[in-house]
Amino acid sequence: MTTVNKKIQIQEIIDGQTIHDLFLVREMSRGETKAGKPYLSLVLMDASGEISCRVWENAEQLMDECPAGAIVSVTGQAQGYRGILQLRIDTLSRVQESEVDLALFVPSTKGNIGLMAKELLKLVNSVENPFLKELLLSLFGERRLMQSFKKAPAAKMMHHAYVGGLLEHTLAVARLAESISTLYPTLDRSLLIAGALLHDIGKLREFSFDSFPFDYTDRGRLVGHMVLGIEMMQEKINAISGFPEDLGDRLKHLILSHHGRHEFGSPSLPMMQEAFALNFLDDLDAKINYLDRLSGQVKGEGYQWTEFQRNLERFLFVRGHQAEDGLPADQGQDNGVDPRQRTLFGL
Repeated sequence: MTTVNKKIQIQEIIDGQTIHDLFLVREMSRGETKAGKPYLSLVLMDASGEISCRVWENAEQLMDECPAGAIVSVTGQAQGYRGILQLRIDTLSRVQESEVDLALFVPSTKGNIGLMAKELLKLVNSVENPFLKELLLSLFGERRLMQSFKKAPAAKMMHHAYVGGLLEHTLAVARLAESISTLYPTLDRSLLIAGALLHDIGKLREFSFDSFPFDYTDRGRLVGHMVLGIEMMQEKINAISGFPEDLGDRLKHLILSHHGRHEFGSPSLPMMQEAFALNFLDDLDAKINYLDRLSGQVKGEGYQWTEFQRNLERFLFVRGHQAEDGLPADQGQDNGVDPRQRTLFGL
């Protein structure tokens, strides 16, 4: 039963405001000033977004109170620094998870997860190629896999980075694939739909999402979701009698090329009609989701400029609307992306 209430959302905080509220710690690190005095750098989050924070006093004593994943009660002052709102924390204490509603702190899809899952399975059953249909049913028919698929994010920081994000994104790409398959009859509909449904399935092994905040698994960092997805597919293909090797290769090509370019993380470049289509559809849904969520964070209505978005290497002109969910917007800060991987978005 919830005994502690939350009063303000991060997206509502303004410069100069005094804050006394609950937040989830997404990141915590220890640093030292030039004089050698320790301090803590935190990233706090709730369902609406996140904010960077500093703890200047009693840093050593408070470290155990605020590990990543902890719910903390914070008193502090919101301050603008180089155009970015931050929070200077004066007091901090840990709150037991049993005393709060975690849904207040974790962004989630606004879609109906049950209905989205049913629509996804309907698309699976619409695939005409018997081998691809059997492969899809063998994966999405697994109860444990489907339960994970409903919960998983599609990314750690960028598009669809919230509970249910993987299901929402996969369904959107599959809907787009179904639509364009009627516009371009030379496309292999079964192959394109299968590729759309499976393109990010490796993220079930790439991410750890049993607890918050979400993070990469060791295999996820070392291998990546495309190769992990191929492994998951091959495990099922091996159990399907007579599955054509060339069909498997074409499907794997779609998975391995769906980021479009080597520098975006794709081991292969698109070399088939269906691969080009999947690359563009995946990128379209990711960017629309990102911009739409940015629009929900700007103040007021009407078109206005965002801060510089390093992910996309540009300012964005977005139309403000009432926020429906939070976005860890990259406003010139570290966004959790490996700087060696140039992405627009390769996530």
